[in-house]
Amino acid sequence: MPSETPPSSPPTSVAAPAPPRRRSRVPLAAVAGLLVVLLLLVAFVAWFDWNRAKPWINQQVSEATGRRFAIEGDLRAHWQWPQPVETGWRRWVPGVTVQADRLVMDNRADFGHFGALDVQTDDASTATVQARAEKAAASATPAAASAASAASVPASPAAPDSTASVPASGQPMATVGSVSASLRLLPLLSRHVAIDTLRLTVPDVALARKADGSNNWTFDRPARDGGPAKPNPWSVSVGQVVVRDGQLAYADAVKDLAFTAKLGTIDTPAGQAPGPYGVRFEVRGRYAQARIQGRGEGGHVMDLREKVVDYPLRFKAKAGTVEAEVEGILSNPAALSGMDMKVMLKADSMADLYDLTGLVLPNTPPFRTRGRLVGSLEPDNAVWEYRDFDGTVGDSDLHGSLTYTSAKPRPRLKGTMTSKKLRLADLGPVLGAPTGEGKAEKGTSKRPGKVLPDVAFATDRWNAMDLDLTFSGQQIVRDESLPIENLRVHAVLDNAMLTLSPLQFGVAQGKIDSTVVLDSRTKPLKAQLRGNVEGLRLSGLFPKVELMEKSFGRLDGAVALNGSGQSVASMLGSASGETRLYIRDGRFSKQMLDLAALNVGSVVVAKLFGDDKEVQLRCAVADFAVKDGIAQTRSVKLSTNEATVEATGTADLGREHLDLRIKPESLQWKFFSLRTPLYVKGPFADPKVGLEAGPLLLRAGAAVAAAVVAPVALALAPITVPAADDDENCAVLLARAGDKVQGGAAGAAPKPPVASPAPAR
Repeated sequence: MPSETPPSSPPTSVAAPAPPRRRSRVPLAAVAGLLVVLLLLVAFVAWFDWNRAKPWINQQVSEATGRRFAIEGDLRAHWQWPQPVETGWRRWVPGVTVQADRLVMDNRADFGHFGALDVQTDDASTATVQARAEKAAASATPAAASAASAASVPASPAAPDSTASVPASGQPMATVGSVSASLRLLPLLSRHVAIDTLRLTVPDVALARKADGSNNWTFDRPARDGGPAKPNPWSVSVGQVVVRDGQLAYADAVKDLAFTAKLGTIDTPAGQAPGPYGVRFEVRGRYAQARIQGRGEGGHVMDLREKVVDYPLRFKAKAGTVEAEVEGILSNPAALSGMDMKVMLKADSMADLYDLTGLVLPNTPPFRTRGRLVGSLEPDNAVWEYRDFDGTVGDSDLHGSLTYTSAKPRPRLKGTMTSKKLRLADLGPVLGAPTGEGKAEKGTSKRPGKVLPDVAFATDRWNAMDLDLTFSGQQIVRDESLPIENLRVHAVLDNAMLTLSPLQFGVAQGKIDSTVVLDSRTKPLKAQLRGNVEGLRLSGLFPKVELMEKSFGRLDGAVALNGSGQSVASMLGSASGETRLYIRDGRFSKQMLDLAALNVGSVVVAKLFGDDKEVQLRCAVADFAVKDGIAQTRSVKLSTNEATVEATGTADLGREHLDLRIKPESLQWKFFSLRTPLYVKGPFADPKVGLEAGPLLLRAGAAVAAAVVAPVALALAPITVPAADDDENCAVLLARAGDKVQGGAAGAAPKPPVASPAPAR
């Protein structure tokens, strides 16, 4: 058997020793070459005539923007070291600063007449804007013309040699007196222009937008040879912008806005960190019909590049009589997507806010408010709240919150306002009293010999906005003759129809609860008026009577009228419906009526009951049917211990003329000085009682007049006046107290007469 040979072991490999490492050395020649290149670069930047590069630069920028661009002055460059605006180690990194004089950027062809007319270096001068605005408007639309001409600001004379001329072949969109840019060198190799600091001296930019939405700041590069435009291989970034004596002119036909703004960068003292505000501005121009001017400070210019940024802003502005002070944060200014600001507003009247804000508010005395404005101003999607504001209107305090929502077809304002102490005179302009005194004798009627208010309702703005506003005056500061104690109103303006429901007054320890609807969608204005009076103490209307501790009695009643017209007088002159008033448990005499200045009543009482007799009133009713402005008596009677007195006839609300016959039915004839009927005839301002004459002062009906003259609501609950116990006379008179009054033809329809009570035996 052959013997086995054991396998041989694999040979063991032995690693060869590594060659010794050689230390790399930079040849002296390479170092010398690099130094030469740097020296050549330094020499090139320092001594090269950069004006030779202007044609190439002009061409590149023109191709990138699609507009003609030109550097018309000198172009130069120099090394910058140390950097003047940098801090820390960056201050000592060399850079290249390029400077150019008189830069011009052309407008779009269809905006060719709107541009910078001159470049001024005089701080006190203002660039001429009127000519550029008018020329821009000529190439736009009538709406643009209105907006552009609004920015008209007269030019101040320029300082000698302070204006850089612009070629006469059309107006450019922008000119710059001089510009300097601190560049980084290495990014240029990758076609990126990295600018650390861009300084603009006397920039003058004119921007415009037409009514069709087109604007002159959108750059569309033209296609070459009929093909699509090639993408621009260059990109640009800017670290910070410094502006000196800048000016911006802007005309917007879409927003009916035009203004000029003077701009300048706020310098940061050496060694201090930059503050929140980086730019200072002054503005003059017009928004809609409101002339505006103001000044303020904003955040840093380069922050506006960010899509999401909280931009600090504070300014003071004035537009007409409106003045505002604003300080806070504007979120994402390009989109106006948010804000949180402290706002102070004041003006001669709340109605003055319309031209500036579009808010439809009533005429008021001068007001001032301070509150917090939060929300968004984003176009077509604005929602903001004027939150927890405090202020004054005239001599009254005002508090509340308002929320505005933009919507189609109309924006909407909703909110709540209160006044702890409301001066009644401050409410006068809201109700149409031009003097603000709230008194009918001071100008509510323009017609000689007439007493009903004929001031036209201002309805031209009612279709501009919808409104849902609740207001309450907790305590009324008023004249003694108008004992209004408190006020509450809920106003709704919807599609040009105003509803005040409820409109409630606390008057003379009673209340007036009323509602009105004014529909301005038709001409003349349609009005529906409903109101009731409950528990009004009549003596409270007459302080001199109240001092005697006498009582005219308690007044309850209701009114329901439909009419049309542009004023209270014309509405009542065309009204149809009914009114019913009840008085009970009172006393009266000639002396009391004289003290109350109720002259007609004084004459009637003297003739019926004598000059010295104080008469106990059991109850009284005044029930009128109203048709086409004629109030016809249905049941007008007064019951006393001595007699029942009945009045028949009409009150013509259109002509303001009375024609009444007063007939007494004696219970105890011995108390009467007159046993034949009396007549009251003539105009409201000067009626005749028999052969006696005296002015008709409707002071006793002041509370009811307030319900009639003021706006009131549709829904009306029936009024119940309890009959006097065990008094058949009052029971008959008050038999219909529970019936509901009705407006229009239904209220004007005749009612079954109430039987006259038989004389007591």
